[in-house]
Amino acid sequence: MLNIIKAKTDEGKAYLEGLRSRAAEVQQDVIKVVEEILEGVKKSGDQALIKYTKKFDGVDLKEGSIRVTKEEIIAARSLVDDEFMEAIKLAADNIYEYHEKQSKNSWMHTKEDGVILGQTVRGLENVGIYVPGGTASYPSSVLMNAIPAKVAGVKRIVMVTPVSKDGSVNPFVLAAAEVAGVDEIYKLGGAQAIGALAFGTETVPKVDKVVGPGNIYVAMAKKSVYGYLDIDMIAGPSEILVIADENANEKYIAADLMSQAEHDVLSSSILITNSEQLAKKVINEVKKQVKSLSRRDIIEKSLEGYGAIILVDDIDEAITLANKIAPEHLELLINEPFTKLGEIKNAGSIFLGEYAPEPLGDYMAGTNHVLPTSGTARFFSPLSVDDFIKKSSFIYYSKTSLEKVSTKIIKLAETEGLTAHANSIKVRFEE
Repeated sequence: MLNIIKAKTDEGKAYLEGLRSRAAEVQQDVIKVVEEILEGVKKSGDQALIKYTKKFDGVDLKEGSIRVTKEEIIAARSLVDDEFMEAIKLAADNIYEYHEKQSKNSWMHTKEDGVILGQTVRGLENVGIYVPGGTASYPSSVLMNAIPAKVAGVKRIVMVTPVSKDGSVNPFVLAAAEVAGVDEIYKLGGAQAIGALAFGTETVPKVDKVVGPGNIYVAMAKKSVYGYLDIDMIAGPSEILVIADENANEKYIAADLMSQAEHDVLSSSILITNSEQLAKKVINEVKKQVKSLSRRDIIEKSLEGYGAIILVDDIDEAITLANKIAPEHLELLINEPFTKLGEIKNAGSIFLGEYAPEPLGDYMAGTNHVLPTSGTARFFSPLSVDDFIKKSSFIYYSKTSLEKVSTKIIKLAETEGLTAHANSIKVRFEE
């Protein structure tokens, strides 16, 4: 199920190369289907949404039933237990607290010569969030996408999520949306939902940005509509990388590796360690624990296809390798993990110590679980308040302060051959 690989061998190099290429393997037929769907939504609006929902989800949406009603939200509440509501509200509080620390304020700087420079910071007007649904329920994704937008001051949050076969939206997702302060909810999934948010329809409003994870069709749709609106990132299969020394607990490692493997057969779960003895113990633990897990088939296929235990000489080599992989989630299960935190350069989210497992970040700690995948942690960051704001600079110069630099501006403009730029300055100081 899990193979032990030595990092410096040809096998090790081949495994890492395969890991990189799995995210790039997008079938052209997927892109073609997505483009047809987007064009259909652009031309036919609600009728296209009804058509594609029937075709792909097997649900016959009627005109006027695309938007979730207040009555449906009220009915959903009665289906949600008190224990879930307590958990989701605590998670929401933690997410608010963490993301409020990311808030940025407008600022203004006045210089001695009367020059005033500054920057305004505003929340986006309209944002769409995509929440996976249908066969699975992800209320935590509602919180992770909507709460940073609320903290940023977004005026209108529009949520799209696939419907169940009976035409309803998962009640736990609706409950989470109410807790997070979502303004509008639509029964839409797949590429057609992204198209609706990008172009707008008779029912669904056009938004300025869309965020949230989805399947390959959603990911390719987001990529295609970028430019009509902004997007957060193109999410690939989920990933976890655990760095562990000889003192780490094999039970914890096995459990954490499988916590990501259960997402998808394309998910990658990697252990990097300097202890071959630990590696063998982890394999045995995986075999024991997987027997009792509901998504055993997916876990086993995922670990067989993209899981690995990589042996290195020491923890420093493990960190160097981890920085090359740039994983979505990185667990540091070593003695005194804080001493190595500064050396982790590329990771979406870092989990320190054996009592900070990856699911803690997924649900409760408050950090965001919408993270860069497929090595993009080298240049992308987790979803944050910054994703929902825009900035404008402003400038004030008095006549005297402009005159002091006027000849310099004219010189630069004329050097670039932009005489109208130069003239804009000259006319202000003509006799």
